[in-house]
Amino acid sequence: MKRQITLIAVLALILFSTECLAADAPHQVAVFKLNGSISDVKDYVIMETALPIRYMENIEEVEIKPIEGIKSGLIAYATCAAPGQIARIKLKYKDSSKVFFEKLIKKIKRKYGEPDQYRGDPFHILISWKWSFVDDDGNRISLTVQHNSMDTEVKMGNAIKLSLSNLIEEDQRCYKTKALDKRQNLRQRKWRLMTPDLTGWDLFVPQ
Repeated sequence: MKRQITLIAVLALILFSTECLAADAPHQVAVFKLNGSISDVKDYVIMETALPIRYMENIEEVEIKPIEGIKSGLIAYATCAAPGQIARIKLKYKDSSKVFFEKLIKKIKRKYGEPDQYRGDPFHILISWKWSFVDDDGNRISLTVQHNSMDTEVKMGNAIKLSLSNLIEEDQRCYKTKALDKRQNLRQRKWRLMTPDLTGWDLFVPQ
């Protein structure tokens, strides 16, 4: 009986802890919030800079205006499944020092626990830590914080990225489906038979 009570108590504690972790999943950095509307932060971004992301044309990114303590940033939003909903936040801090990075990591660990993965290089020239979360609504969220002081192929300084993975994936599926439907409609259209000047084998053999 005592064993059963202890087991129930342990399970309850695990469930409670899991719920707390889910509820504490990060959704916002500075004034930018995942799943929020890009129109809600129109005063903080430069909408004229909106461009589709390479290899993810369905997602568009806009540059941010100068914000105290933040040097630059890109806010990505969906255009198909949930048009205008923020899917990713990437910000670069004005303070590029290692001291700032270590203080930031310390505060994030205190709030969210140890990171799930190290994404930097083994020599710690590029230091990058990643956390993964699932919130109360089942959203998959990733948080990456990095420091770079030497690798010129990567942005220098301190940066943070907060992504809503499932929204990015849903938007990609939506975009591909619509693109496929459009192509199918074009294929099924009754096109006029083309008759180029080339005839016979001249039409088939490489010239």
